[in-house]
Amino acid sequence: MLRQGMNRFQARLFPHAPSNLRTLVRGNEIWLSVLAGFVGILSGLCVVVMTHLTFWMHRLLFGVSGVSGGHLSGLNALPPLRTVVVLGGGGLMIGLFGVLIAKIMPRSPVDPIEANALHGGRMSVRDSLVIVCQTVLSNGVGGSIGLEAGFTQIAAAFGSRIGRSFRVRREDLRVLVGAGAGAAIGAAFDAPVAGAFYAFELVIGSYSLGSLSPVAVAALAGVGVTRFLGSVPPGIVIPSPGALSWEGTAGAVLISVLTALTAIGLMFCVTQTEGLFRRMPGPVWLRPAVGGLIVGGLATLHPSVLSAGHDAMRAVFAGNVTARMAVVLLLLKALASCLCIGSGFRGGLFFASLYLGSLAGTIYGTLLAPLGIAPDSVTACALIGMSAMAVAVIGSPMTMVCLMLELTGSVSMSGATLVAAVLSLLTVRRLFGYSFATWRFHLRGESIRSAVDIGWMRSLNVRRMMRGQVRTLPAETSVNRAQTLFPLGSAQRIVLLDEAGHYDGIVHLAELHAAPADQTSIRTLALFRNAMLTPLMNIREAIELFEKAEADALVVVEDPQSRQVIGTLTEQHALRRYAEELERSRRSLAGDDSLPT
Repeated sequence: MLRQGMNRFQARLFPHAPSNLRTLVRGNEIWLSVLAGFVGILSGLCVVVMTHLTFWMHRLLFGVSGVSGGHLSGLNALPPLRTVVVLGGGGLMIGLFGVLIAKIMPRSPVDPIEANALHGGRMSVRDSLVIVCQTVLSNGVGGSIGLEAGFTQIAAAFGSRIGRSFRVRREDLRVLVGAGAGAAIGAAFDAPVAGAFYAFELVIGSYSLGSLSPVAVAALAGVGVTRFLGSVPPGIVIPSPGALSWEGTAGAVLISVLTALTAIGLMFCVTQTEGLFRRMPGPVWLRPAVGGLIVGGLATLHPSVLSAGHDAMRAVFAGNVTARMAVVLLLLKALASCLCIGSGFRGGLFFASLYLGSLAGTIYGTLLAPLGIAPDSVTACALIGMSAMAVAVIGSPMTMVCLMLELTGSVSMSGATLVAAVLSLLTVRRLFGYSFATWRFHLRGESIRSAVDIGWMRSLNVRRMMRGQVRTLPAETSVNRAQTLFPLGSAQRIVLLDEAGHYDGIVHLAELHAAPADQTSIRTLALFRNAMLTPLMNIREAIELFEKAEADALVVVEDPQSRQVIGTLTEQHALRRYAEELERSRRSLAGDDSLPT
């Protein structure tokens, strides 16, 4: 339906040449920015709709109308029985919905990072709408997760759908996917610069001048929509953190490292919790209900564990949370988030990581105060903790630096938050190796560490590179007979086949003519009898096999069992194609991919 709508739109705009607009968009930064602006508008609308829908569910299910506007984490108490029933029943609905969706759509939806890394920016709007429904339902019943994953998923999917409707280039499609995700983050936090850097760092995987204009336009459009509709999230009032002394700088370093270690523990606990729920007896659809019941019990102790934690973080900066209370809230919130994600609730840890980081910074700053090396204010400690925790979990340092600057307006703390971001990133990479998003890809068996496009490695397989014409000979042929059939210069190598026509090795023509001309079987000269390529091997796997076998050419067989020869591939040709694709990728990252080669 969306494609038909796009075609009708183009037909009305260009009644005599409906393909003109598509032609203009290809390789044109101005028209690509126009498309990105439209994607940004849709992203802002998605943020508004999803946010108001979850607030409506909070008011309906928890009866908080007029108290907090829908924010659960800012309440002092909730009815215990109602809270447990809502979270348990909501978990049951999430489980049943997940089972139903698994039968209708057996494939897993593609994440924006995964889409740009492996699929050239191709995403499904239908699959993403399923993620949106699961995310809204999970957050609407009070799950201890945020909506940001749903925001970016549907916004990026719209960017992908619009880009494919206009048949933009692969690189431009990846930019539109990133522009949609960045616009959603910018609209969610009223922070267009942070949203733009989120797109560059996390979804596109690089910064280039060619992608600057579309991403910036999309981020501004997304924020503009939320402001126009009066749906700008209320600001977090952060007192002035003051200047950072030399002693406070040492404390900021320690807080950053300790918070990063806490984030590693959180990510590890999420994985372990998922493992525990997978081993839990009983049907799969019952797991979210169990997780919801436990989280409901935690919420009876303190409601700040529910939802993402917007109002709870405001309480931290208002000075209403002591260090001892922060320890309790940190443990409760971390446990609730692990239980929700581990049991099957759908959502992310973007804002939850900010809240957890503010608590961790408060705790570690209080511990360092007696040593005389803590930052001068609790606010500064909380901001440093926020930056460190969010960078460790999300994996985007400049995004968090810009977000802190836009949230606080404090230039004096920008240096401290930059130090926190860098130290946190280095600590996590050194000790853990992944952010939360890339860690989950790793658990699924995907070798993705960023959104840099590596999909061409999978699409550039052996079948596309091999040569189909093969010179073959029965392996029982005598050496003198083979020398007669294949004189020097007639070929470089001969592929041998056994009695059943299966692959039985390679003989180089130079070695054949160097052997004595007798009745010895040519099989005695065969090389690489067990080194074979298959058509679906990607280029990296093929090059690794060339290196392992120390061969300059290998045979391609239909599969290792049948050993039916279908072609040959030389190492020289594979390396040349690999170098060409690397150069194309490099030019794309540098923003000069439109230049002639």
